[in-house]
Amino acid sequence: MTKGGVLGYSALHARIRAMAAAMLDPSTWEKLCETEAYPALVETLKTTVYGPYLEAVADQNVTPRRAVYQMKKHLAGAFATVIGSAPPAARPLVTQVYRLYEVDNLKALLRGIASSASWDQIRYLLFPMNGFTVLPAQEIAEAPDIAAAIELLQGTPYHSTLLHAMERYTAEQSLFPLEVALDLDYWREMWRDINRLKGTDRTHARQLVGSLINMNNLMWAIRYRIYHHLSEEEIINYTLPFGYRVQDRDVRAIAAGADIAPIVARIYPRVPDPRALLQEPGDRLPELERQLQRCLARECRSAFLGYPFHIGIPLAYLLLIELEIQDLTVLIEAQSLEVAAETVRSHLTLGCTAEP
Repeated sequence: MTKGGVLGYSALHARIRAMAAAMLDPSTWEKLCETEAYPALVETLKTTVYGPYLEAVADQNVTPRRAVYQMKKHLAGAFATVIGSAPPAARPLVTQVYRLYEVDNLKALLRGIASSASWDQIRYLLFPMNGFTVLPAQEIAEAPDIAAAIELLQGTPYHSTLLHAMERYTAEQSLFPLEVALDLDYWREMWRDINRLKGTDRTHARQLVGSLINMNNLMWAIRYRIYHHLSEEEIINYTLPFGYRVQDRDVRAIAAGADIAPIVARIYPRVPDPRALLQEPGDRLPELERQLQRCLARECRSAFLGYPFHIGIPLAYLLLIELEIQDLTVLIEAQSLEVAAETVRSHLTLGCTAEP
C-alpha cells in the first residue's frame, strides 16, 4: 500500500473507531430486551446514537415503521462518511455495497406497484439514501404498471437488467424473475469491484463481502430447493458461481439434490446442528440464516484486529451497523405486537444473545 493510502486509512480508521464506540453495548441491549412497551423502547433508544434521528420526528408520528426508517438514517450517514473518506481505489466497492439498499428500494417499489400500494404506504419502507440514488422513487411508485416503471429507469444501471427479464415477468405475472435479475446483476458487479482491489484491501474485502455473498448464495440455493422446489438447472441459473468459501461446486451439489447439512457443516463449522435446521418442511431456515449472520458478525469483529490500514475495518463497521439495526427492527416490531421478551431474544443476531 502506498504512503498516501496509509495516511488515508489512518484518518478513516480513527473515525471508524470513534463511531464503533457508539454501537450499543451489552447493558443497553439488555435494557432494550427487557422493555415491555413500545413507547418505553423508543425512549430508551433516544438515549443512544439513534436518539437524534428519532427526536427529529414528533412523538405521535414515531410509528414502528417510521422509527425503523429514522434509525436507518444512522447507517446512511455512516456510508456517506466512509465513501467520502476512503482512499479513491476503495470507493467504488463501498459505493457498490451502499447500492444494495438502492436495489432493495427498487424491489420494494415494484412490489408496491404490484400490490397497488400508494406512495405514502411505500415511502417509509424504503431505505433513506440521503440523495445518493438514481431512482425517481415517487415517480416509480406512482407508475401505472411495471412496464411503465421500468421505462422510468432509462439511464440507470437497472433498466437493461429489468428489460431483459420482462419476458418472463409478462409470461408468469410474477416479480420473481425481475428480483432475481436485479440481485444477480448487483452481486456480479460487487465481485468485480472486489477483484479490482489490490493487496490487503482485496484480501479483507474478499473475506468480508465474500462472506456476505456466501450467506446470500447459500440461502438462495437452499430456499430455491426447499421452499420453491425449483429444478437443478433453475437453481444454478438463479445463484452465483463464485464466493469466498461457498464455491460453485457447493451450489451445484445442493441443486442436484445432495444432503445439504454436511455442506453447511463444512463451510460453517460453528453452526450448531445444521441438520436439525434443515429438516423438512424447512420452517427453521430463518434460524439457519441467523446462525450464518452470527458467523458474519464474528468475521466483522475479527477485522478490527491486527494491521488497521485496509478497507476491511470500515466495511466491517458498516455490516455490523446493518445487523444492529436489523435486531432493533425485530425488537420494535415485537414490542408493537406485544411479543414476549424471551421469544424475541432467540430472533436476534447481535443483541441479547449468549454468543453474538
